[in-house]
This record gives sequence, C-alpha cells and structure tokens, in this order.
Amino acid sequence: MSDQQIFFHNSTDGWTVLGEGSRRRVLLHTDELMVVEFAFEKGGIGALHNHPHVQASYVAEGRFEVTVGDKVDKLAAGDSFIVPSNVVHGVKALEAGRLVDSFTPHRADFLP
Repeated sequence: MSDQQIFFHNSTDGWTVLGEGSRRRVLLHTDELMVVEFAFEKGGIGALHNHPHVQASYVAEGRFEVTVGDKVDKLAAGDSFIVPSNVVHGVKALEAGRLVDSFTPHRADFLP
C-alpha cells in the first residue's frame, strides 16, 4: 500500500467556509475518487453549477431541495441522488443538514 490516507477520523477539522450558509471538508481522496462532506445552515445554498465529475450524494441529515438538470425533488436524511457529468445542479437546505458527496475522478479544485 502507498502512503495514501485510507482512514478519516471525525475529530479532524479541515472545514472551508463557502458562504451562503455552507462549508465543506474533503474527507478522503485518491486520483479516481473523492469523498467530501458539506454542511448547510437552514436556507444555505449550493448554487447551481456543473463540472465534468460524476457525483453521488447522500443526505446524512436535514432536508434539501435538490435540482439536477430539469428535475427538482425534496430529499431527507437517508435519501440520495446522482449527478451525471456536466449536468447543472444545486441544493437549498430546507433545514440545517449535511451531504456526503463522492466524486469521480477527484476534484483537484477542492485540494489546497
């Protein structure tokens, strides 16, 4: 095995404040895959955007209005969604909550 980090402990901080009531921290990554946690205050926005990475998201807590392309749905803890490459997407936190997102390949723009 390489020197690649394979475990993440929740006591690690590493949050980046994004504004609009949200912040993120990269939990783990390889060149092929990245796991990122996003935390939102009630009313927090993940602005509409797109990227070449495929994204799978899990609602760890809270409720969100999620837009993926021309589809909009309300999701709660335990729900999930997938975003194909280059599809416009975003979220609005209907209550405080957290999303755990996986990206393939990794998001180099999220690294220091």
